[in-house]
Amino acid sequence: MSEAQAAVAALRRDELVVLPTDTVYGLACRADSDSAATELYRLKGRDAIQPTAVIFGSLEELLARVPELPGAAVAAARALLPGAYTLVLPNPAERYPWLNAGRTTALGVRVPVLPLITAEVAAAVGPLVATSANLPGGIDPRRLADVPERIRAGVSAAVDGGELPGAPSTVIDITGDPVVLRAGAADPTEALERIAANERLIRQRRPGLLRP
Repeated sequence: MSEAQAAVAALRRDELVVLPTDTVYGLACRADSDSAATELYRLKGRDAIQPTAVIFGSLEELLARVPELPGAAVAAARALLPGAYTLVLPNPAERYPWLNAGRTTALGVRVPVLPLITAEVAAAVGPLVATSANLPGGIDPRRLADVPERIRAGVSAAVDGGELPGAPSTVIDITGDPVVLRAGAADPTEALERIAANERLIRQRRPGLLRP
């Protein structure tokens, strides 16, 4: 069984895996499993009140699984995704509430350009939850060997994708006026400019589409 096949089998059993992403190695589980997410938080040593983003395989999958996104959020997602961004979007239906217990009306999402092996895993399993595969305060793991032994011992599979860029995603809150919460792998200034430009274009083409 290949590393990718082992990861798919583990995820389908609601177990944890380590996967290479576009930025760093991530500790991951199925997004649809609240029990797996609880175990992910426990293994990482993360407070359950801290939000964790959902990784979707494509923008189309994000829009299909969160169909009630308001127009402004959809416009921002179309402007930036796929890319090295985490977007905090309105979540009016409170989907995946176990991933943002302190603010269930917002949801962090990612549509990264994944390494091929991780893209194959995601295509087989569906949306994933992923957080940097480190312990609180630890370095962001660029190589599988950088993942702490405690985490590697607590997962059912680990996929080696070689050395990764190492910078985490840029986080932007789109629940109101766009606000950069963390500068990372993608240029935050360019992101805000792209959001504004896309909104102007949509208003010109389809007035009234951008609802709050």
